[in-house]
Amino acid sequence: MNIIITGASKGVGFQTALKLNEKQGNQIVAISRDADLLSRLKELGKHSRNIHILPFDLSSFSNYNSVLLKNIKLYFEEVDVLINNAGLLINKPFENQSIQDFDQQINLNLKVPYLLSQMLIPYFNKNAHILNISSMGGVQGSAKFAGLSVYSSSKGALAVLTEAMAEEFKERNIKSNCLALGAVQTEMLEKAFPGYEAPLNAVEMGKYVAEFALNGHKLYNGKILPVALTTP
Repeated sequence: MNIIITGASKGVGFQTALKLNEKQGNQIVAISRDADLLSRLKELGKHSRNIHILPFDLSSFSNYNSVLLKNIKLYFEEVDVLINNAGLLINKPFENQSIQDFDQQINLNLKVPYLLSQMLIPYFNKNAHILNISSMGGVQGSAKFAGLSVYSSSKGALAVLTEAMAEEFKERNIKSNCLALGAVQTEMLEKAFPGYEAPLNAVEMGKYVAEFALNGHKLYNGKILPVALTTP
């Protein structure tokens, strides 16, 4: 399969890319702005020649067609799986979130998946799978946390976007699903909540995400699926 994954330089995205690379037939374009961290995928990957690292700042929207798409097409012309994993969490009280904080989180957590999916429409194979990685904080009725108002709102919007994309793309037979992840022990979580210990690590979650990306669309379309050990 031809797979694109964003936010692949660390955490769940990194581990998902490694897991996907265990199957020799998979070709993976791994996107992140951090070239040094991305290079570790080539070092650790089981079939490293099938991992194609693509350093790119996803907030550079004006360069999507001229740079991002051009570089993706160096490796393959058709896409089977897109994993919109890149995200940004800024933990600040509601009254202290700046316009820049708001825009950065909305851009990376919502605008990037929208524009990347839109750009790739002509290149998706029949029965392709778009997998959006959201958060339990974006699920209606779930527990909410002070300081994450913008983050949770952006992830909630991504979940609804997933439902809308499934409807928009049904005539093209492109599937769209959303995994709302609970707490996972990653660098992003540690930075936002120093000292907190999550019940799952990135390796465990990466294995689950990789498997769902490859096979989840055989059973689901337009679904928002919580992946958490806690209730609500």
